[in-house]
Amino acid sequence: MSIENQEEKAESVSPEGAGEIKGRIKKFLSFFLEIVKIAVIALIIVLPIRYFLFQPFIVSGASMAPNFATGDYLIIDEISYRFSSPKRGDVVVFDADFISGYEGQRFIKRVIGLPGETVNIANGEVQIIKDGQTTVLTEGYLPKDLKTYGDKNITLQANEYFVLGDNREYSYDSRMWGVVTRDNIVGKAFLRILPITSLSEIPSPVY
Repeated sequence: MSIENQEEKAESVSPEGAGEIKGRIKKFLSFFLEIVKIAVIALIIVLPIRYFLFQPFIVSGASMAPNFATGDYLIIDEISYRFSSPKRGDVVVFDADFISGYEGQRFIKRVIGLPGETVNIANGEVQIIKDGQTTVLTEGYLPKDLKTYGDKNITLQANEYFVLGDNREYSYDSRMWGVVTRDNIVGKAFLRILPITSLSEIPSPVY
């Protein structure tokens, strides 16, 4: 037997070895197909949630201090307002296209006045007037000594909302540019994801 024939025999693969290789390839392909299937299912589930039910929103600026700070990563619930209206105390995100100089941007503020109500701001207080009854708004989510500056009296029409930032001294809100209409509201802040130390549901107001 020649040396060349010996080398050929040494490099040949036994039927058992070939079967083992095929088995490994089959397992790899099966694993790969399983990963692809999981990825496709995840996309089918996640994309509708991302674009139609919930959206991420990163806070920028100090207008919602002390409750929200720059860099807070929030999840915005877009579906609830398809079945119900915004409520007083809700923290909402809305398109600011109607505010000159802020086209294409989104704001985050808190709902204070509802359709059909009159909001009166005077002497550092927020008054809600409805059906002839005047109530001074008590906002438990704000420091007790915080004053709401400005003089404003406005009656809200259907689908109009009066919104304020929690940082009343520095917030650019309905005191300056007026009301937010229902069709501008994207959704309400539902969950704070980041920073990790403040992972929580958005606290509800106390009246």
